[in-house]
Amino acid sequence: MIVGTGLACAILVGGFIFLVAIRVPVAFALGIATIPVVLLELRLTPFIVLDRMFQSYNSFILLAVPFFLLAANLMNSGKVTDRLIEFARVLTGWMPGGLGHVNVAVSMLFAGISGSSTADAAGCGKILIPAMQREGYDTRFAVAITACSSVMGVIIPPSILMVVWGGIMQVSVGALFLGGAIPGLMIGLALMATVYGYAKVCDYPIAGRPTLADFWSALKGASLAMLTPIFVIGGIVGGIVTPTESAIIAAGYALILGMFVYRTVKPRDLGFIFYDTARFAAISLFAIGTASAFGWMLSFYNVPRLIVGTMTALEFGPFGTAIVIAALFLIFGLFIDAIPTIIILGTVLMPVAQTAGIDPIAFAIIGIVSLAFGLVTPPYGLCLLISAAIGGLNVVQVMRDVAIILLPMLVILLLIIAFPEITLWLPKTLMPGAFR
Repeated sequence: MIVGTGLACAILVGGFIFLVAIRVPVAFALGIATIPVVLLELRLTPFIVLDRMFQSYNSFILLAVPFFLLAANLMNSGKVTDRLIEFARVLTGWMPGGLGHVNVAVSMLFAGISGSSTADAAGCGKILIPAMQREGYDTRFAVAITACSSVMGVIIPPSILMVVWGGIMQVSVGALFLGGAIPGLMIGLALMATVYGYAKVCDYPIAGRPTLADFWSALKGASLAMLTPIFVIGGIVGGIVTPTESAIIAAGYALILGMFVYRTVKPRDLGFIFYDTARFAAISLFAIGTASAFGWMLSFYNVPRLIVGTMTALEFGPFGTAIVIAALFLIFGLFIDAIPTIIILGTVLMPVAQTAGIDPIAFAIIGIVSLAFGLVTPPYGLCLLISAAIGGLNVVQVMRDVAIILLPMLVILLLIIAFPEITLWLPKTLMPGAFR
C-alpha cells in the first residue's frame, strides 16, 4: 500500500513515543519506529533504514566526536581537573560562596577543553560536591550548581554538539564555536550572580584569599591544559585544521600532558580510557544513525514541508519563530538526548528558520542552548542524574534549587533570541567568510 503523510507521521511519532514510554533506549526506539512504515510502504524496502544509517556515518567531521570524548577522558584521568579547580579557586574563591563560584569557573575552563557536559559533571562533581559538603554547603545546592554549570560544556567551544550540528546541517563548525563563546560566558556570569545570591541568603563562606604566589603557582599548573582551546579553536578559525583534525590534536595533546608532562596517566590506564571512550562514542554514533533514518523517513513523507507551510502561514516573524523553535527544543530535550534531537528536530526546523530570516548560526546556538537545559531537567537530565548520584540524593530533592538556578539561564536564552548579534558578532568579526 501507499502510506499517506498523516498515517506515516502518526506511526513514526506514535511508535517512538510508545517505545520511549516503555523504557526502550532512545537510539533503539528511533530505529524500531521506522520498521512498521517500511513494511507497509510499497516504495520502501527494509534495507533503506540500514542504508540511511550507514550514509550518516560516512562523514569525516563526525570522527571528531570520539576524539573529543577521548580528550575529555584523558584530561579527567590525568588529574587535569584538579589543576583547573585550583586555578578557579584563586580566581573566584575569595567571593562569598567561594566554592560555588569555583564550581562555575572550573566548568567554564573545562568546557573550553572537553566539549562534553557529562565529562564536566562527572570529573568536576567528584571533587567539588564532597568539598562543598565538607565546607557546610547544602548538598542540594552543591548538586544543583554542579549540574547546571556543567551544561556550559556544550555551549562554550569546543562543543561536541556543535560538531554534530555543523556536520548534519552543513554549517561552519568554526563559526558555531565562535557563536557559542559569548552566550556561554553570559551564562557563566549569570550562574555566578546566582551563587552570590545564595551565599548572601545562606551565609556561605569564602574559599580563601589567595596571595600573588598562590595565583602564579595555580596559573603555572593549569596553563598547559588551558592551551587546548587555543589549539582547537584557533586552528579551525585560522583555517589551519578541520574540526576532526583539531579533535585529534586535542586528544594527542591531552595524552602527552597526562603521560609525559604531569605523569598522572600510566600505560595500564590507557586500556580503560580507550574502552570508556569507545563505549560512549558508540552510543552517540549509533544514535546519530538511527536518528538519521528516522529523520529521512519524515522527509520522505514531506513532514518538514508541512511544518514550514503551517508556521509560515501563522506569520510569527523572526522573534516569534525563534521563541517557538526554542520551546520545541526545550520540550524535546526533556525526553531525548541532544544528538538525536539535533538530527530529527534541527533538520525539520532549519527551513522554518531560514524562511523566517533567522541566520543559520543564530538558529544553531538557540537550539544548542535550549537543548542544554535538557541535560539538567528530568526525565532525561543526564548531568543532573550524574551530579545527584555523586551527592547521594534523589533527583526530586534537588529540583527546587535546579529551577532557581535555571531561571537566569533562561533569561540569557531569551536575550540571545531577542538580540541575535550577541551570537553573530564574534563569528562575523573573525570568520566573515562563513556568512557569504
